[in-house]
Amino acid sequence: MPTLQHTKPESLIRLPEVMRRTGRGRTAIYADMAAGTFPRSVSIGPRAVAWPESSIDAWIAERVTQATGNAA
Repeated sequence: MPTLQHTKPESLIRLPEVMRRTGRGRTAIYADMAAGTFPRSVSIGPRAVAWPESSIDAWIAERVTQATGNAA
């Protein structure tokens, strides 16, 4: 009998939460997105964007790894 794997669905987080988690302001986030050094947002409506939570978590983990000098 096949086993079912339950995975947590991807969550999308809005800009205020991204700012809170990363400690970065709106201008810095959008400048880094343009430079290709910050995760891209996804459109969730005509005038709304959000970021996949996993991409923000990965960006934070990468910064911590760089700061502590540990190779991933």
